[in-house]
Amino acid sequence: MNTQDRNIRPLIRQLDEAAINRIAAGEVVERPASAVKELVENAIDAGARRVRIDIADGGKTLIRVSDDGCGMTPEDLPLALSRHATSKIDGSDLLNIHSFGFRGEALPSLGAVGRLTVQSRAQGAEGAEITVAGGVAGAVKPCALNAGTVVSLRDLFYATPARLKFLRSDRAEVMAISDTVKRLAMAEPSVGFTLRDVSGGQERVTFRVDPETGDLFDALRGRLGRIMGQEFIENALPIDADREEVRLTGYAALPTYSRGSAVAQFLFVNGRPVRDKMLIGALRGAYQDFLSRDRHPAVALFVDCDPHRVDVNVHPAKSEVRFREPGVVRGLIVSGLRHALAEAGHRASTTVAGATLGAMRPEPSGPRVYQMDRPSMGARQSSYAAQAPGFADFNGGYSGRVVEPAPLSREVPDQVRDGGADHGPAHGPNDGEVPGQARDGVLLPLGAARGQVHENYIIAQTEDGVVIVDQHAAHERLVYEKLKRQMAEKGVPAQGLLIPEVVDLSPDDAARLLARAEDLERMGLRIEPFGAGAIAVRETPAILGEVNAEALVRDILDELSDTGDSGLLQERIEAILSRMACHGSVRSGRVMRAEEMNALLREMEATPHSGQCNHGRPTYVELKLADIERLFGRT
Repeated sequence: MNTQDRNIRPLIRQLDEAAINRIAAGEVVERPASAVKELVENAIDAGARRVRIDIADGGKTLIRVSDDGCGMTPEDLPLALSRHATSKIDGSDLLNIHSFGFRGEALPSLGAVGRLTVQSRAQGAEGAEITVAGGVAGAVKPCALNAGTVVSLRDLFYATPARLKFLRSDRAEVMAISDTVKRLAMAEPSVGFTLRDVSGGQERVTFRVDPETGDLFDALRGRLGRIMGQEFIENALPIDADREEVRLTGYAALPTYSRGSAVAQFLFVNGRPVRDKMLIGALRGAYQDFLSRDRHPAVALFVDCDPHRVDVNVHPAKSEVRFREPGVVRGLIVSGLRHALAEAGHRASTTVAGATLGAMRPEPSGPRVYQMDRPSMGARQSSYAAQAPGFADFNGGYSGRVVEPAPLSREVPDQVRDGGADHGPAHGPNDGEVPGQARDGVLLPLGAARGQVHENYIIAQTEDGVVIVDQHAAHERLVYEKLKRQMAEKGVPAQGLLIPEVVDLSPDDAARLLARAEDLERMGLRIEPFGAGAIAVRETPAILGEVNAEALVRDILDELSDTGDSGLLQERIEAILSRMACHGSVRSGRVMRAEEMNALLREMEATPHSGQCNHGRPTYVELKLADIERLFGRT
């Protein structure tokens, strides 16, 4: 810019209504899924019991949302297309929000970038419609409509062609719309939803759920089963916890039912689907002790609190929230989930058994043998007799022959061949012990040990099946939980630094870190202020050994800045405990006596989280007798 240009004063202009709406549309309507979200939320706020969504070409050429809500009168329609006109709030309290929408921007924004038609009929009024294209509204006209509202959006972004270039393929947009509808369906189990793809003149229902009945958990359980799958429900734990008038409800899956990505994590605040970094960080912290970093939990969690304690007006899309007391919410999620997982005890997900059965099921090698093709009873009896160690010949005389077992080709382990100096060979349970029950009749979920194979797997017989236990993984979890209990009871031992390490920080970072000084000290890290913008590290956790105090402090600070809380120090300590548990547990290849195996099973039953090892893998597999019989075609 030259000197002459600098002397020219720029003029301040008032943008016209069409330009204002197009700018607002860029914030509210990012893609077709955003438009579907806004229109469906309006339908729910109108008290609809059923909502139908029709889309064509990924929502680019048509989005039509029909509902049976309260509807609007002909006089309401022009006002509904005005910016910041809403029936949700009166403007006196922007925090006391009990509806999805409240900004009054959706309809005018959609009308500014597409061809929008709104048809509506309120009870006791005539049906009417209004059309707006590129921000220019037409006149209100009568229309034939039974009840409710139908909003049709055609040619999205035709008024802003540049936005069309940023849209993805039709398939990707359909998937985004489907995800949006499913999240809203989870938030409102009492509302029925139907999503139809009408591209090319063909109607195809891609998603449908009917209104659920029953109380909070029954309705939510039914809705989640239809959206996330019955497998999730079978392996999920109900969550119901509260702290300081903040309530957490929903369902959280067992650690052994984990996913390779975060696609099965659904979080809601006061019924609103959100994607919040703090909530995701709390969820990760709750499962950090049970899952490796490449696995993600599956959850559907609902946080409910007074609307004044959460700000949903952070972003026009309303997908982000800000809590007044984020520490309370984070602590509630972590403690609520960990308590539920602890109460699950040794339980592992049913998918483990399903995967085991799938791996064991042989490939079909020939035509199926039906009942009519099976040998007759007489032929089977002769066959069974012939397989006995000593069997009668066809003349009725005893042959006296005894079939000798073939020698094992695999060499017998040294421990067994030598008689087992320290650990004798494995035997079955004690005489008179009932599989699955103790001597006093108490049910034993993991049954009684029957043997050990490959010096690593314990075979136990339960009341109605078989349990296969990985002895090393199981004992590793038991030792780890014991070490954690000892650490919680006695605290984290700290080692003082001969010369305190001074870490220079910005004043804000130092204040943020010192605000958590008490929490860090309980974990063995003691810090003190050291002038303006600096801290002194006096002690570090002894279990970490020699540690770079400055790097540790900066890592904790980065996590505080990112998620509002830090579990890094605890993660490092628990990682050390996990390694100690691994080295101190029963090793693979060790032969165990029957009493040792049964003692391990009993301790697993009494120890929380024993169903998975420290990395989230299952410690045992349970196969029901009916499943085993199916493998052999005995159904």
